Amino acid sequence: MLPPTELLNFLKKEEKFVIATHMSPDGDGLGSAIALSTALQKIGKETILLCRDSVPQQCKFMPGHERFHNFDTLQLSAVSHQSFKNLILVDCNDIDRISTEVSQISNLKFQISAVIDHHESEKPFGDIRWVTPEAAATGLMVFHIIKELGVEMTEEMAINLYAAISVDTGNFRYENTTHEVFSVAAELKKAGARTHAIYRELFESWSEGRFNLFMKVLNTLEMKDGIAFVRVTKKMFEETATFPDDTEHFVDFPRIMKDIKVSILFREIENDYYKLSLRSKDDINVAHVAEEFGGGGHKNAAGCRIRADFETAKREVLKAFHTIPRAL
Repeated sequence: MLPPTELLNFLKKEEKFVIATHMSPDGDGLGSAIALSTALQKIGKETILLCRDSVPQQCKFMPGHERFHNFDTLQLSAVSHQSFKNLILVDCNDIDRISTEVSQISNLKFQISAVIDHHESEKPFGDIRWVTPEAAATGLMVFHIIKELGVEMTEEMAINLYAAISVDTGNFRYENTTHEVFSVAAELKKAGARTHAIYRELFESWSEGRFNLFMKVLNTLEMKDGIAFVRVTKKMFEETATFPDDTEHFVDFPRIMKDIKVSILFREIENDYYKLSLRSKDDINVAHVAEEFGGGGHKNAAGCRIRADFETAKREVLKAFHTIPRAL
């Protein structure tokens, strides 16, 4: 996997970069951004890390996570005056994925924008684009960028990239886990990634509140036509003193059942407004369903938002699966 020459030349030529990842960040977006930032600093560049939302608790072991700015702390005036005139979107390929606030997006004035991403739902944003849906994780792509830049892999970069790849391959269990993934993972371990510790932080560090939330969510389970639905409400968060970040990986569990082909988590944002996480097995393409509702993602992992009451939203999603030939 070779990064485009245009992208490498851009990274070598320019001096200052804002590196942004998507809202509701995950290990792939965060780890990729941190590792790229660290590598660019190693060759004398200046970088600012940007994410609208806070780093989830399970990702706070990642070295460098505290370097992220949000829109309140970022000195946007410096960006406006082209002190930092270059934007790199990591793990997303649409400027609207870094904020839902029009005012925040409009304040971002950049001379050159680049995209490094692996999502199947591709948008036309970016002067320089490297979008590779077949890549298991954006972290895998950043690994190859670092190699091509001639930067030595440090322990910090290795931890972040291993976490990135681990998250998007389900700890190397998903179908996107290729021989290249294992090869890169071996190099990252050699460079200092403590793989057992990373696994524990990502997948085995639940609080009691999070576990109680999980039990409440499982009690909402419904199944129809090979599709499992689970739901988390604002009231559940209040009762368990938890937050949206605590639902990470919840959507994966119903898919454990043999006859379930698709698992969907409905998370209540506000009354009659839900964020959906969709997961599937084999060739069932949930990205195409998510696109019907303004979202997107990968073939087997996607997301979207729907403004409707729960029963209507569930009915519309089920209808989409049966009306989009490429979905089921």
